[in-house]
Amino acid sequence: MFITQDSELQEWIDLLKSPDLNDRLVAIKTLQHLGDEETIDVVVTALKDESPAVQKIAIATLWEFANPQVIPDILPSLGSPDEEVRTIALSTLGELVSQDSLLLLLDALQQDNLHLQRNILILLRKIHDAQSLPYLLPFLASNHPELREAAITTLRYLNQVKISPPALPLLADPIDFVRREAALTLGHLADPEVIPLLSQALLKDPDWQVRRNAAKALTIHGDPIAIPALITAIADDHWQVRRFTAQALQKILQTTKNEEVIPALVAALADEYPDVRKDAAIALGNLGSPLANSALQQAIDDPDREVSIQAERAIQRINQALQAQSLEPSVQE
Repeated sequence: MFITQDSELQEWIDLLKSPDLNDRLVAIKTLQHLGDEETIDVVVTALKDESPAVQKIAIATLWEFANPQVIPDILPSLGSPDEEVRTIALSTLGELVSQDSLLLLLDALQQDNLHLQRNILILLRKIHDAQSLPYLLPFLASNHPELREAAITTLRYLNQVKISPPALPLLADPIDFVRREAALTLGHLADPEVIPLLSQALLKDPDWQVRRNAAKALTIHGDPIAIPALITAIADDHWQVRRFTAQALQKILQTTKNEEVIPALVAALADEYPDVRKDAAIALGNLGSPLANSALQQAIDDPDREVSIQAERAIQRINQALQAQSLEPSVQE
């Protein structure tokens, strides 16, 4: 039944105040179904209901209204003791917040609530504003690893932030999941220590995901300084580390022709994982050295079709590079 009379709507509004949980659940579900924006203020009051079930439906209802005016009302739910309430509040605010919400979020970030602070740090990623940096930096040294992880992750979303010395120590954090995010964030920073730190993490970190992320970060940088570490890491125990190490070498070898990488990449052509073999073939093609032709010729017979294709393409690139070099003297003449 479609309710058109204010008196009928008032029935559900009154029922939302009932001491009986079932009554309140029926009322908030009905208001959600009706979708009448005139009830926003009433639905907002349900955010303070003692029942997390009522709170979740209230937040979902406000999400459907998509009205930014409710952002201040939903913010406290980010610190709820109930995980499901926090989750739906974060999803809702993720759709509603904008640049106009920045000061509101930064103000709420000062509240001493771990869940609230973590979720606000996550929301700041959508805004990308470097004005958040002074508010974010203290969380890099938080006693709570969840906050350190959220802060180091958010840092890489902030526009124009390229230097951040306080972020560097987190690559040596005692908690694995913090170091994983720190490695990715260092891929976007330009501090002079970044490449040596990432190279060390790639070789020595006990967590394979940290090593993999270090390889990803070194791919972004494409700095030849990392070549010695990458040559070693392409024999890492974990295949994903080997694969992303090969991809880092692909990037670097596009501009830096270092034949010292050939033995390591040739060995990778025999890796048990086809993704590693494929990326090694691409890297050798980017290098463009005829010293790799013999190994690539064998890789054309690889049982994995994609590896075979990339090996053939690598040989073609090498031959094209040789032809271009042979033409250079005549062009100069």
